[in-house]
This record gives sequence, structure tokens and C-alpha cells, in this order.
Amino acid sequence: MNSAPTAIAHVFAAPGAVTSVPVSGVASLGQVTLALCIVLGAIFLCAWLARRMRNISSGRSGAVNVVAEVRLGPKERAVLLQVGTTQVLVGVAPGQINALHVLTEPVAAPPAAAPNESISFKSLLRRSLGK
Repeated sequence: MNSAPTAIAHVFAAPGAVTSVPVSGVASLGQVTLALCIVLGAIFLCAWLARRMRNISSGRSGAVNVVAEVRLGPKERAVLLQVGTTQVLVGVAPGQINALHVLTEPVAAPPAAAPNESISFKSLLRRSLGK
């Protein structure tokens, strides 16, 4: 009857010796820095892929197209939608979308800005200040 407790005590009495060499402070800091760089790189890669996928999926033509959009406030905007041959002006605010007007005659889309045309910060600032 005494042999069972001594067998259990014998297993827990002799822990294995440590065979690995402890890592120095500089090497540990290097490992942490490398791991952090890998994690940040993975995050940026996922963000880049998500943005590319969104651009690819938005390139498809659907039944509803955005013709124009105007910001009315920090979270409000007016959007002109093309649905088939009908254009609908909608107001978009946090938590709600309201149809403002259905246009009987379609409005032409505004011309897209030329890609080689550079807009300076000075002209953007003047336009935003209303000068």
C-alpha cells in the first residue's frame, strides 16, 4: 500500500533538466522585433488585398450606378443614381436613405477629371475656404 504513493512521488520529485540555453536580451529583442514586423506586414498585405478586391468588384456594371455624389455635411450626402433609364436623387445620412426626387429627364454625368491633371494643395485649400 505504501508503494503507490512513493511511485507518484518519484515521478514528480525529479523534474527534467533544462537543456536549452537561455536567450540573451538582445537576441530576445530581435526576435520580438522580427515577429512584430511580420505581423504588421501581414496586416498591410491584407488591407492592400481588401482594397484591390473592392476596386475589382466595383468595376462590374450593375443595375444601379452612381452618376454623381455631393457631400452636404460630415456624414450627409446627396447621390444621383442611374437605375436603368431613370435617375433618382437620394439623400444619404447615418442610418437612413431617402428618395428626394425622381428625374424625368436624365442629367448628363459630370466630366471626369483628367488623370494627368495635377491639383495643388493651394488650390484645394482656396476652394475649401470659398476664395
